[in-house]
Amino acid sequence: MQENEPMLGEEDLALIHALQLRPRASWAVLGSALGVDPVTVARRWSRMRQRGEAWVLGSPGPLLFEHICVAFVEIDCAVGSADDVIRELSGHAHALTLERPAGSHDVLATVATRDLLAMSRYTLDQLPAIAGVTAVRTRIATHMFTEGGSWRIAALDPGQRAQLAAPPEEPRTRRGSPDVSAFDRAILVRLAVDGRASYQAVATALDTSAATVKRRIDRLVRLGLITFRCDFSRPLGGWPVAVTFWARVPPADLPEVGHALVQYPQTRNCAAVSGPYNLIVEASLHSLADVLRFETHLSTMHPSLDIVDRAVMLRQDKLLGHLLDPYGRSLSVVPADLWSAPGTPAAEHRRSPEAAR
Repeated sequence: MQENEPMLGEEDLALIHALQLRPRASWAVLGSALGVDPVTVARRWSRMRQRGEAWVLGSPGPLLFEHICVAFVEIDCAVGSADDVIRELSGHAHALTLERPAGSHDVLATVATRDLLAMSRYTLDQLPAIAGVTAVRTRIATHMFTEGGSWRIAALDPGQRAQLAAPPEEPRTRRGSPDVSAFDRAILVRLAVDGRASYQAVATALDTSAATVKRRIDRLVRLGLITFRCDFSRPLGGWPVAVTFWARVPPADLPEVGHALVQYPQTRNCAAVSGPYNLIVEASLHSLADVLRFETHLSTMHPSLDIVDRAVMLRQDKLLGHLLDPYGRSLSVVPADLWSAPGTPAAEHRRSPEAAR
């Protein structure tokens, strides 16, 4: 890290952890847990958000993952064309995350579409047609054990974490394919840009009432169709290394191993996938030396886990819709729209001051 790029301080990391636990909590609740007044907390968050160092967003919830199609897509590019390919993919609403690995391919894209048919159109028709793309390999996620929104840093003590514990959730009713209306989609786009936007701010943008917006958001959360998460500049926060492991696990052991791996604090994503390897694990680490240590620990603790490939990410260009600079700071947002047809142009939103709460 360059000396002129200051790292996030302990107070900043504590606020980020608090927002990971309660992304839409009031400043009064957050300030009480952190031991500072609400005005100070709000001012600290505003500073980080304006700099792109941290942000809150709405992302697909656990039930939605059971109905949409997610894939990890390896993309090869012609020599010298990776930047142009990334620039094109950055504007795609279905390419949620874009990373450049040190390994056998140039781009690793996390892609989500409304169903398998839309995924086939995107990966078979749209991606290969991009100038500079020479090969596309798609690994369909057959089960998500965890996703990035569940990842937590360790900046709060147990008492603070207990104070910020969310109230017990109501049991979710298992239903058929989730009903997401055009109005819900419009709300989701607004929350993808600013997950802490007030009900009134969203209502004003959509020309409706705050009560209506609150009712729809509460429904989306209750049904598990949306969740809220706090992300931050990982290099500036002390987590500069992102690594992806591809592994083989005997199918009978896969549920047990997958659920065990998500308990590690380093694990960011873990999914069963199609292809020659049936498990992907994405981790955030403090140093390059931690890559071997973590891999060795996984192999020791889970003998049936055969890690067959690993790739350290040289750069994250996009993280769940947020376009990042080389230090992981958010520059702008291309909200995910899983229900749109592949190839539909997506609107880019520059960062704007957070709506008053």
